[in-house]
Amino acid sequence: MPRVGVLALQGDVREHVSVLKVLGVQVSTVKTREELAEVEALIIPGGESTTMSHLLEISNLRADLSERLADGLAVLGTCAGLILLSKNISDGRSDQWSFGALDVDVRRNGYGRQVASFETLVEVAGIGKVQSVFIRAPRIERFGSDVEILASLDDGDGPHPVLVRQGAVWGCSFHPELTTDSRIHGMFVESIDASR
Repeated sequence: MPRVGVLALQGDVREHVSVLKVLGVQVSTVKTREELAEVEALIIPGGESTTMSHLLEISNLRADLSERLADGLAVLGTCAGLILLSKNISDGRSDQWSFGALDVDVRRNGYGRQVASFETLVEVAGIGKVQSVFIRAPRIERFGSDVEILASLDDGDGPHPVLVRQGAVWGCSFHPELTTDSRIHGMFVESIDASR
């Protein structure tokens, strides 16, 4: 069983750790370069993307994580994690950066501000309907030809991807860690061996 880390600088760390423990996965939190070096896969949780990017820099994790991504590290980014993995960001700060590991363009708060948060069922390829929690969620507005769409949501403006995968890197607009359904985490864990 692979050791999966949860980036623990800010955001929904405890919730992701709990889901991984339910799945019987070896899990550890990642705050340092040494801890990052010990994991075989990583979850970048939801939180606040600009804060998280700042903390990645001051903890000296940005360069190491960028290198691990280039080497094929399996990563699941949820909400803010998706923003950090994307190629381009709309409605971000002028100094906001991202790893560019997923060939997608996202719009921060694309489904509305905090007061517009909502839950809905989303059909996920291979597992069926999943209860999905959207909180200040990023909207994927463009995706490249190498990006596999695992789930979409039609919010009245046409369908937009909300769960995608490109090689070993996954991005999710919503918060799968905030429900009792562990199937998306399970899919990610199952994919880790294939990406190693």
